Amino acid sequence: MKKIIKKIILLNKKEGETPLEALENFRDKNPQYLSVPMTYAGRLDPMASGVLLILAGEETKNKEKYLNKDKEYEFEVLFGFSTDTFDILGKISARQDLAESKEVNVKELEKEIKKNIKNFVGESIQKYPMYSSKTVKGKPLFMYARNGEDVEIPERKIFIYKLKLEKIRMIDNKKLFKNIEKRIKKVKGPASTRGESTRGGDFRQKEILKIWENNLKFKDFRFKKFYIAKLKVKCSSGTYVRNIAYSLGKKLNIPSLAFSIKRTKIC
Repeated sequence: MKKIIKKIILLNKKEGETPLEALENFRDKNPQYLSVPMTYAGRLDPMASGVLLILAGEETKNKEKYLNKDKEYEFEVLFGFSTDTFDILGKISARQDLAESKEVNVKELEKEIKKNIKNFVGESIQKYPMYSSKTVKGKPLFMYARNGEDVEIPERKIFIYKLKLEKIRMIDNKKLFKNIEKRIKKVKGPASTRGESTRGGDFRQKEILKIWENNLKFKDFRFKKFYIAKLKVKCSSGTYVRNIAYSLGKKLNIPSLAFSIKRTKIC
C-alpha cells in the first residue's frame, strides 16, 4: 500500500522545541518523509508552542506565499521582570515589586492594561528583538547582542487586528520559579535556536536558571507574588509577540516579559 505524502502539514510545536527540532521529530515518527524535502513557513521561538506550518516535496518551492499569512496567539505577560530576550529564556534586565505595592492592585492593573492595549491595534512599526535571527550587515542580531556590540536595530511594519485581555492571575515566587525551571529544562542544547542558529548554538539555560533562582528562590525574597495577564492577539506575519509583552510593560512603566506564547491559528 502506497503511503500518502501530504504537501502541507500543520504541526503542534511543543514548548522547548525549535522549529527544526519539531520538523525532525515529525520525520522520525513518519519515516515516509525521511527522503522528502521539507521546510517550515514561519518560525516559533523555543519557548513558544502551537501551530507550525510545514511544507513537503514540491510545495517547499512555494514557501514565500505562505510566509505572509496572519497569525493568532494566546500569550501571558509576567509583570515584575524584564529580560534581554523579552521572555523567560533570557537574563533579567529589570525587576520591580508590583504585587506587594499598595498603589497597584488587580483592578487597577486590569484598568491600565485595557486602556493601553488599544494603542497597539492597527498599523505600527516594530523593532526586531536583539535576540533574533534578523541579519544586519551579514550578521544576525543575536551575535551583536552576545558580543555587546552596538548596531542599528532594523524595524518593520506590522498590523495588529485585535488585542484582548482575558484575565489576570497571581503567582508566588516559589511556584513561579518551579514553573520557569521546569519549562526552561525542556529546551535542549546546544541546538538551533530562534531560527536555525540564533544564539550561536547555546540558549544559556544553566546561566539563565541560576539567575532566576537567585531572584526568586532565596528565603528573604521581598517580592512574594506576581501578576500574570493572559491576552489574545490577531496580527500580521512577522509580529513578535514577545515584543508586545515587553512594550506593554513599557507603556505601564512596569518591567514585563512574555511568560508563555501559544500560536493558535494561521489565517
